[in-house]
Amino acid sequence: MKVFISGASGLVGSNCLKHFTEMGWEAIGSYYSFQTDDTVFYDSLLPDHPENFNILEFAPDYIIHCGALTHVDYCETHEEESFEKTVQSTINLIKIANQLGAGMVYLSTDYVFDGKHGPYSETDPVCPISVYAHHKLQAEKLVLKDIPNALVLRVTNVYGNELRGKNFVARIIDQCQKHEKLTLKLPVDQYASPANAWDIARAMFLLLRDGKKGIYNIGGSEYINRVELAKIVLSNFPNAQYDLIPLTTEVLNQPAKRPLLGGFKTTKFHTEYPDFVFCTVDSYVKEVLSREVI
Repeated sequence: MKVFISGASGLVGSNCLKHFTEMGWEAIGSYYSFQTDDTVFYDSLLPDHPENFNILEFAPDYIIHCGALTHVDYCETHEEESFEKTVQSTINLIKIANQLGAGMVYLSTDYVFDGKHGPYSETDPVCPISVYAHHKLQAEKLVLKDIPNALVLRVTNVYGNELRGKNFVARIIDQCQKHEKLTLKLPVDQYASPANAWDIARAMFLLLRDGKKGIYNIGGSEYINRVELAKIVLSNFPNAQYDLIPLTTEVLNQPAKRPLLGGFKTTKFHTEYPDFVFCTVDSYVKEVLSREVI
């Protein structure tokens, strides 16, 4: 199997590139603004950019689109840029996939729901409540409509290994390891199903290997709020210095609305892959700390 991964220097994309390569697939991953040693340049907004990797020549069986503008509050005040980096980039990759007759994987989110009735199954009605969410939903609909072999994976609160360590869990671990004092003002009423990027990559591999298509929810077994998530990480650092301040979403007054009861029911995936085991946040943190032991 040959796959091209757009956004492979990011959290999910880098884990996909690593796992697919280890499983023997021919995988090429691209970067746009953050270059890594194992990625090639590709600007999905400028398909004719002279420095772009030649996807048509590579002729992948699947294009995996992991790139997007993920700063939810920034999207709220930069709607045009959000559209370009989330929707237009997807439209451009759809055109290339159709030229090749390739399938496509799109990474979506639980933000396509309004958060009033979560956790959600794949068939629950969508109702985006932010600019970011509207654009993610628009892009996933286009992929499902225009690509015969389309696979949409909805994920949320993604954490795990990445070169820049930008994700929420990784940042807390890093600050604790550096013995920095943390001040965490976190929503106590926003719930989700945190997923490790490595698990997402493993799940995606199985789905692609078996020719699956349509929408799959991919989420961990824990259904927790952001305060609980932070406490799980911090519990592994008994000497950590921190102020953890639980606040309601209303008090936080974030620019973009958040789905409060987000997250997923993963019955569909687990029915098809009953032996698949997702890691927990705690097991991930302990695994990271074990690497430090010599």
